[in-house]
Amino acid sequence: MRKINSLVFFINLITVTSFAQQDFKFKNPSLPIEQRVNDLIARMTVDEKISQLMDSSPAIERLGVPEYNWWNESLHGVARAGFATVFPQSISIASSWDRQLIFDVANVISDEARAKNNEYLRRGQHGMYQGLTFWSPNVNIFRDPRWGRGHETYGEDPYLTSQLGLNYVNGLQGTDEKYLKVVATAKHYAVHSGPEPSRHYFNAKTSNIDLYETYLPAFRTLVKEGNVYSVMGAYNRFRGESASASPFLFNILRNDWGFNGYIVSDCGAVTDIWKYHKITPDAASASALAVKTGLDLECGSSYKSLKEALERKLLTEADIDITLKRLFTARFRLGMFDPVEMVSYAQIPFSVNNNPAHDYLARVASQKSIVLLKNQNNSLPLSKSLKTIAVIGPNANDTQSLWGNYSGIPSNPITVLKGIQNKLEPNVKVLYAKGTDLAKGVPEMKVIPSINFQNENGTQGLTAEYFDNTKWEGKPLFTRTDDNIDFHWDINTPDPRLKMGNYSVKWNGYLVVEKTGTYSISEWSKPFMTVEIEGGKNTGGKNNHHPRIREQKIELEAGKKYKIEAKYQNNYGDAIAQLLWAEPQENLLQEATKIANQADAVVLVLGLNERLEGEEMKVEADGFDGGDRTSLDLPSNQEELMKAIVATGKPVTLVLINGSALSVNWANDNVPAILTAGYPGQQGGNAIADVLFGDYNPAGRLPVTYYKSVNQLPDFENYDMKGRTYRYFDKKPLYHFGFGLSYTKFKYSNIQIPDTIDAEKEFEIAIDVTNIGKRDGDEVVELYLKDEKASTPRPIWQLEGFERINLKKGETKTVHFKITPRQLSLINNKDQRVIESGWFTISVGGKQPDGSDDTQIGRFKINGKSVLLEK
Repeated sequence: MRKINSLVFFINLITVTSFAQQDFKFKNPSLPIEQRVNDLIARMTVDEKISQLMDSSPAIERLGVPEYNWWNESLHGVARAGFATVFPQSISIASSWDRQLIFDVANVISDEARAKNNEYLRRGQHGMYQGLTFWSPNVNIFRDPRWGRGHETYGEDPYLTSQLGLNYVNGLQGTDEKYLKVVATAKHYAVHSGPEPSRHYFNAKTSNIDLYETYLPAFRTLVKEGNVYSVMGAYNRFRGESASASPFLFNILRNDWGFNGYIVSDCGAVTDIWKYHKITPDAASASALAVKTGLDLECGSSYKSLKEALERKLLTEADIDITLKRLFTARFRLGMFDPVEMVSYAQIPFSVNNNPAHDYLARVASQKSIVLLKNQNNSLPLSKSLKTIAVIGPNANDTQSLWGNYSGIPSNPITVLKGIQNKLEPNVKVLYAKGTDLAKGVPEMKVIPSINFQNENGTQGLTAEYFDNTKWEGKPLFTRTDDNIDFHWDINTPDPRLKMGNYSVKWNGYLVVEKTGTYSISEWSKPFMTVEIEGGKNTGGKNNHHPRIREQKIELEAGKKYKIEAKYQNNYGDAIAQLLWAEPQENLLQEATKIANQADAVVLVLGLNERLEGEEMKVEADGFDGGDRTSLDLPSNQEELMKAIVATGKPVTLVLINGSALSVNWANDNVPAILTAGYPGQQGGNAIADVLFGDYNPAGRLPVTYYKSVNQLPDFENYDMKGRTYRYFDKKPLYHFGFGLSYTKFKYSNIQIPDTIDAEKEFEIAIDVTNIGKRDGDEVVELYLKDEKASTPRPIWQLEGFERINLKKGETKTVHFKITPRQLSLINNKDQRVIESGWFTISVGGKQPDGSDDTQIGRFKINGKSVLLEK
């Protein structure tokens, strides 16, 4: 009887609990979000509240709150979540100077983000890189080309960055009045641009003029005009305060600009507060400081000490409630607690991901991002009737050089070599040679072929054991022979019996090589993989802090069998397991010059990639330090290759694949045609071929200054803008910000400026642009202002308008610009933002003003007293 009563009680308890969950106010989608959020938080215990303040937030099952991981990336495509459309890296697409393109790309990215999230939820997955809160865009100012993460940004100019970042946020967050498509995050707030090795303890300092006129404008635009719902703090200090717990910076954000979203720390930044910045003595006090200052979400684990902070009365539960309200408001606005049928974005099918239309947009984006830097004697476009063309260089056929960091995995990446092969008829010979490594000691890595693996019984391949847990425990679910280790399981698993996020694989066998020498061995995996080789002599290894790659150098003898074990574990989606190597190579330069001599023309593909410049990484190569650069030159071995190829006397076109400015002075003097494609994305090779052979007329413009040497720059750690970027650089650069050539020519005329300017009202400027060349093409119209009479130091020129237009040959269009009062303002000596009376010079053209016929100069005057604006 007791057992029956217990069973009845348990059934009644389930019924009551189920009814109670259905009756929770926060579950009612018809109620205002604020009321629903308040109801949910009121039901949570202190421990439950604290658990929700970190990036990996566990489920609260008794309330029906699902697990959620806040960490996701989408810098130029959905990243780290399986196959996705990979667009040009941010600095590369910034070269398009095309607002609509940025919006269209971001809209596609958010479509794929929702498609993936919907599929993850269908499979019961709530892990890292599976959610809807994206830590993009990066709108830091690329103030110094040595900064390794500069290619994540939109360049060195506050206005260009503001406009492109704004359209990216609008494309990500969507247009639904009730629901956010995804959450965008403006990062890294606010004065942050290297050096990478010292970011955890560095203290940035700058004047208020530079702060408000250079470092803050993009963040302000994204908050006030884009309603970006998340902002990420930086690692470093600013004026002695942690950027992730700065009363000064957070006051600007919340009180001056009215930001009502949530602030998230960069990963580990709260730990930095006490461990490296020494602002507080321990994790509890650092966490309390962060929460009370306004940091809502921590990426890291210091917030686990908030219970201790409460007990020490360093903060109150009410302080925690404030942060929780912001976080759960975001989750409600994403529709996470509403029926799926009510949220239109939740209907996006997985088939949307990586579809042909998105692939085409990636090609368009890459085309629009290519910048033609030199075209002596109209060397380009190349003729398609060439009999033989040589494609040479370490970036010519390396897929990793296409995308830059924080990228997804393209399902069909097109290298420059492949793009040229796709472009030309089969009777045209396309010869290829790598010529040299990317840098000395940084070789190209390729999948180790099956022929180099043996099982215990001497047959080809490796013995693979597949486990239904992440720690290779117990008896494997099944064992098989794998030819080699080259798997892209995407968001699937190696076998239907295995569950995403809960399996591991172990490969065993022998590695046998045909050539004695030093091999670079690496694994490329997501999430985690380790490799051990017995018997070879380790000659030095490196962990370059890349999220996917770890490398070691090892001496191997030809014909000798080396025991090898590789272990892979999967604890979230996006499964990749590859074992790579770089074999000993000789005579690369000789081979390259040999095929150059056989060709009618040479396309030389040089530059950088994400293995050389990026986030806090170890690189053992001259000119690079901790992800940053110490030189702006090409790696010396690439310079040697370039000079050798030019010495053959063959017509050479230099294609640069790069995320930051390169001082290619010798090339500018000796190579007839030069273009940069940045990190061009999955369709980069096709887009480059389109430009090389004249099927697309290039119109990209540089979003950064290309300096002649690092010697032209101030100290890297100096955050003052004097001497930096085109706005304050008074020397002659190699290529100007805003520079880019075309296969056609444009003429500017009939600039129209009002006779009188009311400083308190916006006004319009117009200009006629005519395509006077022989080809249709795009033109980027750039408007610059110069304040001729100011009370404080002003930029030499400052970009305040741009439009990308298409003109058929002979066509004329009138381009209109609106100038707002804020664009005429400055920070004066009293720390006020004012519009002062005085003269402005205005230049409109296809580049920075130089008095040529493709720029028009005018002047206007502002009379009267100073006008005070919001700072």
